[in-house]
Amino acid sequence: MKHETETKAGEYGRKLLRFDGRRLCAFEHAPVREFPLSLHVNGVELATLISSPHDLHFLVAGFLRMQGLVERLEDLQVVSVCPDSGMAHVRIRGEVPGRLKPTLTSGCGSGITFHLPRPGASSPGKRSPEGENVCRTFPAEAVFAMMENLSRQAEKYREHGGIHSAAVGEGATLLLSAEDLGRHNTLDRIAGEALLKGIDLGGKILVTSGRVSSEMAAKGASLGVALIASRTSPTDLAVRICEEAGITLVGYVRGRRFAVYTHPERISVPSAQGKIEGVTGVILAGGTSSRMGSNKALLPYQGGRFIESIHRKMADLFEEVLVVTNTPELFDFLLCRKVPDLYPGMGSLAGIHAGLHHSKTGHIFVVGCDMPYLNGELVRYLASGKEGYDVVIPETGRGPEPLHAVYGKGALGAIEEALKTGDRKVVSFFGKVKVRKVAEPEVERFDPSLRSFRNINTPEDYFHFRESEIDEPLSKAGTPEDHERAGR
Repeated sequence: MKHETETKAGEYGRKLLRFDGRRLCAFEHAPVREFPLSLHVNGVELATLISSPHDLHFLVAGFLRMQGLVERLEDLQVVSVCPDSGMAHVRIRGEVPGRLKPTLTSGCGSGITFHLPRPGASSPGKRSPEGENVCRTFPAEAVFAMMENLSRQAEKYREHGGIHSAAVGEGATLLLSAEDLGRHNTLDRIAGEALLKGIDLGGKILVTSGRVSSEMAAKGASLGVALIASRTSPTDLAVRICEEAGITLVGYVRGRRFAVYTHPERISVPSAQGKIEGVTGVILAGGTSSRMGSNKALLPYQGGRFIESIHRKMADLFEEVLVVTNTPELFDFLLCRKVPDLYPGMGSLAGIHAGLHHSKTGHIFVVGCDMPYLNGELVRYLASGKEGYDVVIPETGRGPEPLHAVYGKGALGAIEEALKTGDRKVVSFFGKVKVRKVAEPEVERFDPSLRSFRNINTPEDYFHFRESEIDEPLSKAGTPEDHERAGR
């Protein structure tokens, strides 16, 4: 027998978020690899084997033996496995039957699939038949409540062992549950019951007792669930499917902790101090990102995108967060309103104007989409001084920081006048409104290193930021070009 095998090296880690009972914090973890191997025998594609990526030639030979296609080593003429292409080509003695005998697999292992389902038309961002937008957030407590519901329902598991269970609901409210020897079968049972009873599972939470595989993730996507949670870890393909389908994937739900693998923006964590009243958070997502060479807001970070991390911090501080952008389709993954400039092409000043115009509160706090070091205490302090002022702005040795400041609706008229005359500098209207300047020593009480005003502009900045999220060598308060762009 001629035997050819190519190996594919490497485990990989992902920057993820872990809920530790109080807050979401970053950590690194490599999901278990799940590998789909397309099996071709005598030129006929027979099956896709879903497995771990090691010793694949053993898996192929054993599968063919258990299917009765080979009995002896001599029956295998060629076995060629290429992990890079995900294909195995085998030549055997004799003919390949027209239909394979069904294969039974264990409930907790990987298995065989002939038609691996992919994310379908129903997705978490779609609207339900009733028109309700099912794109929503869930408090961390809802994940724990669903797991507790699952445990209470899993009577057969406690009595006999070896039974997998799954449930769908909204936290304290459990809609459907199922148990089976096979974890994939639990989702089929839930899907069937929902179909027969006319229950819409769009935007709901799915919890399972077993590992989340690619097939589990794809089935969840076809049901339109918004969040999948498990007591154990997902596979790497499940992570990829959930990322593409817009599903939040949570693993290791144990005690009062869990890990978030995709779309952490759906998880809301209560702030010990509560939300800032009377102020809307505004993220400016415009700009050309010319020095970065790509959209800074969409750079990968913590299992998601750069702007997701900033949005998450803003959502902890404010009841509502707006994203000012003229390309809202790029930010469909963010669960907030996206509003356009009323004066396109006029830079940050137009973004501030749009945020004020569209906000439901009397004041806004503005931040750029490339400023990851938001300090909640400093933001709260700036917002606390808004009464009687149209602008509350911190100042450093480099000048004012207009993209980390509070603005009031009383400044709208002066801003519009500046925009109509073509003046793009943010500070251009300050002489016509009431401005409170917060001096650097005052700022340093909350942020001694002034990290709040650092931003990410170049690939080098981004590299250093990812390598060391504490000591990266970014300039203390941005570059001279940043200050010119902001109009300081």
